[in-house]
Amino acid sequence: MRLFSDKQPTALFGLPSPRERKLLTDALRTETAGGLLLLIAAVVALVWANSPLGDVYETVRDFHFGIPALGLDLSVGHWASDGVLTIFFFAAGIELKRELVVGELRRPAAAALPIVAAVCGMVVPALFYVGVNVAGGGQLEGWAVPMATDIAFALGVLAVIGTNLPSGIRAFLLTLAIADDLGAILVIAVFFTSTLNLFAFAGAVAGLVLYWLLHHKLRVHGWYVYVPLAVVIWALMYNSGVHATIAGVAMGMLLRCTPRNGEETSPAEHIEHLVRPLSAGFAVPFFALFAAGVSVSGSALAETFREPEALGVILGLVAGKFLGIFGGTYVAARFTKAKLSPGLSWTDVAGLSLLAGIGFTVSLLVAELAFTDAATREHVKAAVLIGSLISAVLACVLLKLRDAQYAKLWEDEIRDEDLDGIPDIDQPEDLEHRPTEYKRRAMAAAKARLEAEAQRRVEQEE
Repeated sequence: MRLFSDKQPTALFGLPSPRERKLLTDALRTETAGGLLLLIAAVVALVWANSPLGDVYETVRDFHFGIPALGLDLSVGHWASDGVLTIFFFAAGIELKRELVVGELRRPAAAALPIVAAVCGMVVPALFYVGVNVAGGGQLEGWAVPMATDIAFALGVLAVIGTNLPSGIRAFLLTLAIADDLGAILVIAVFFTSTLNLFAFAGAVAGLVLYWLLHHKLRVHGWYVYVPLAVVIWALMYNSGVHATIAGVAMGMLLRCTPRNGEETSPAEHIEHLVRPLSAGFAVPFFALFAAGVSVSGSALAETFREPEALGVILGLVAGKFLGIFGGTYVAARFTKAKLSPGLSWTDVAGLSLLAGIGFTVSLLVAELAFTDAATREHVKAAVLIGSLISAVLACVLLKLRDAQYAKLWEDEIRDEDLDGIPDIDQPEDLEHRPTEYKRRAMAAAKARLEAEAQRRVEQEE
């Protein structure tokens, strides 16, 4: 029996293949826990910085230590943003490589919609920022601040309100955030590189080449080889003038994502499984602890809403992200064969677009890089917090209205009536007595599974 036609339109927010759902569940479980820690760290930073112990917060954040002879005498705040946050970018590099090689982004048809949405979700907020600051006579250097989506913070918010988004929407959100991260990485590398030290940069590139040779050609194993090499590459990248987190991205993307004969999983998947908890549970919350401590007094907030730089960030995150992602998704779906997956509506796209306006980690990092004036930088960081909070509240309200529908879709995904360990939706052979909507989702799941199996056969033949 033919379950579906080759001409069947691509389902927007459709059910991923079983393997993709498993990887997605593992990744999002860690990111959700990390998101809760991130929320806690942000609250602690705000309370600490605005308490009678605010001076202690600034003293700790500005305390310098390191190895001055190697150009590594950094403050605690800079160690958090330039050093510890590299772990987050390393995990992002692995995830990006995996998505491009074996994930959803490897197929142009599946990648087109989230990439279009991500590009629009970066360009439109930047245009909002530029428009506000041209009209208000502000600084244009912060145009990249409202561009990024913080997947950990977004999932932390979802965990708090208890919304069970179906796998298709979660996959789209993760892919959107990955494409956002790629855009932010390119922006940081191209626009926020100080005077380039060619010798240090050449040394970092040489280190990356050695890293690739050890991993791909010589097949060297052992963390005791790669960790010291990674530290050297990071230090050289920092001294080159290129932002040090780019070293983490590069090393993550150089890992092999396809298993060889005799391997159950690829090195990238194995290392990501080990590094992601460290990234979500330590690196990002530690960065937030020393980046989110801004003044939220009445006078400080009043100044924030008067400055065009801060207003541009707030409007970019709230309105720019929403219009960019929703509009980009609608236009892409309008002029392609893509259609919404059964059971979902454009209200879900609107909620997801608002959720993407939570731009915390990378937005705060770009704010630190873009503004040299301390007062403006603090106001812009406060604007990031305000814009992210507004987006989170609006998204929660909209998604909560659809919670009953999400719960039904989630039950369909995990139902296993024959108790064989395989969700029934991945076994669409017997659909005689199923509801029409369930049949459609089962057929979409079967199509995704067959496409994934065909792709694996092609990769094995190659």
